[in-house]
Amino acid sequence: MSFLQTQLTAQTGINVPVICGPMFPCSNPELVAAVSQAGGLGMIQPMALTSIHKYDFREGLRYIKSLTDQPVGMNLLLEHAFKKYQVRMDQWIDIALEEGVRFFLTALGHPGSVVPRIHQAGGIVYHDVINRKFALKAVDAGVDGLVCVNSSAGGHAGGTAALDLYRELADLGLPLVCAGGISQPSEARAMIEAGYAGVQMGTRFIATSQCNVHPDYHQAIIAAQAGDIVLTEKLSGVPVAVIGNEAVRKMGTHAGGLAKQLLRHPRTKKWMRMFYLVRSMRRLPKASYKGSNYQNFYQAGRSVGGIDEVISAGEVVKLFEKGLH
Repeated sequence: MSFLQTQLTAQTGINVPVICGPMFPCSNPELVAAVSQAGGLGMIQPMALTSIHKYDFREGLRYIKSLTDQPVGMNLLLEHAFKKYQVRMDQWIDIALEEGVRFFLTALGHPGSVVPRIHQAGGIVYHDVINRKFALKAVDAGVDGLVCVNSSAGGHAGGTAALDLYRELADLGLPLVCAGGISQPSEARAMIEAGYAGVQMGTRFIATSQCNVHPDYHQAIIAAQAGDIVLTEKLSGVPVAVIGNEAVRKMGTHAGGLAKQLLRHPRTKKWMRMFYLVRSMRRLPKASYKGSNYQNFYQAGRSVGGIDEVISAGEVVKLFEKGLH
């Protein structure tokens, strides 16, 4: 039985129900294009494209399009409290639609402000969720699918295991994508057989030749096991999955004192999270691109346990295509 044809592939026009998760700072244009060209769905992360890889946004999109004629998607972080960022994001949406992007993955805020304009242009919107509460808000906003971030994910991990999260959300009537804990085709096959419409992977795609991070980052992923992954609040104010190392142990994983109080207070938590996020935007690129000489954080999920070599992004997609056939 083939598991290649799902609601995700039908909606997006891709051949393999595999999404390369959008990653700051790791989503360089060559990685995005390589995943899409092989039949999966490469995702543009606008902050990575412009701030880290130094592209004008429109020119960056056109460069990606010069590398592949297959569908690509775009990540939208919805920080409605920060007007300057919101203005820039609105401009990015307009440019992306003009350049032919039709799949958008929203995260953090309520997607209601962007869904109608994307739908009007013939696009589709999926939303990142970690539980039923946020899923119901996304459904009310009219999204077309949900990326279900489970407790094995890298980056901003959820708190629920993959199959439990599926059971929690299956009755909502939308295609669900499993995000977290996937590095092998057999794992993806099991999730799709259980009812998911596809899988999203980040860590597996960092350990590819098209992801131009420092070799130390690649080696850290290869050397790590699932038990080495820890959650820290020190990057964004909410739990982020990273590979445990001396830098993580030295800084600690929990906010304390005044920071803890500000993160818990409804009036100040968004501002405190933004403080952490701005600080991490300086730290993460240094670790990712300067390597272990700059002791810092390597984001990764528990799927590291199934990754033992760096291969091409296209080879990853083709292995999953074979495994799902």
